[in-house]
Amino acid sequence: MERRVVDGRLVDGRRPGDGEEFAEGQARFEETIAADQRVEPRDWMPEAYRATLVRQIAQHAHSEIIGMQPEGEWITRAPSLRRKAILWAKVQDEAGHGLYLYGAAETLGADRAELTRALVEGRQKYSSIFNYPTLTFADVGVIGWLVDGAAICNQVPLCRTSYGPYARAMVRVCKEESFHQRQGFELLWTMMRGTRAQRAMVREAVDRWWWPTLMMFGPPDAASPNSARSMAWRVKRHSNDELRQRFVDMTVPQAERLGVTLPDERLRWNPERGHYDFGAPDFAELARVIAGDGPCNAERVRRRAAAHEEGAWVRAAARAHAARRGE
Repeated sequence: MERRVVDGRLVDGRRPGDGEEFAEGQARFEETIAADQRVEPRDWMPEAYRATLVRQIAQHAHSEIIGMQPEGEWITRAPSLRRKAILWAKVQDEAGHGLYLYGAAETLGADRAELTRALVEGRQKYSSIFNYPTLTFADVGVIGWLVDGAAICNQVPLCRTSYGPYARAMVRVCKEESFHQRQGFELLWTMMRGTRAQRAMVREAVDRWWWPTLMMFGPPDAASPNSARSMAWRVKRHSNDELRQRFVDMTVPQAERLGVTLPDERLRWNPERGHYDFGAPDFAELARVIAGDGPCNAERVRRRAAAHEEGAWVRAAARAHAARRGE
């Protein structure tokens, strides 16, 4: 297998050689994982581990960039200057998250431009949740409260993921996502203490977003093809179903505090399990959305492709400037 070196470093995780050299690299990798230590870009790693990380980190980065669209649509329509500023800052944060994550993928030998091409050509995915429309301003609050709350459940364990650059990027991402979740809750809290129409708007938005948010955690464990290996490599720390349960347990008391009812007739506390029981999301719908048949799939990718085209001159100028500086 051919090796690929960038800036004098082996960054793509391919085998350093065959025979004894390969066996030694595999042994060091397994020792690192068993000791719960971090794999770094210069370390030998199995090609399958590298490919798994590129897939996951790229999907995560794409989600942050695509995720700017649903809320970005409301920046000019937000009801006050304060709300506009908050929303603008949040969308900027999401752009920064995408940059951190693309940078982490590059340490594995991935090319950022190729990752973007793979996204707009439908060869790589992003989170299913961003294929739903934001119909009212209450959706902005619900995305902050529910969607970012689910993201926190997913992402905090990634601060301890086995790949060093990914783990370090997630520390800042999680701090900012926690702020976004509190901002969303504060917006809904304000609206629930407003007019009757505002309260109705919040409840309607919660009804629309609850089930798609539960789908964010992915298919059930029995139908998740990548989870077992990712957990064995400590890329992931918890299964999809474990994270979904954690999110429900965290969110139900918050919903009660807000004064909203979550749209699940099966939702109730189970004292024997010490957790809430809840209904199953429509995983057939999840599969359709992931396959490209969601309400906003085509629109989201089309707008991302257009933005990439419109930004070509900026990238060209940056390359020209770097060339002049001899970088």
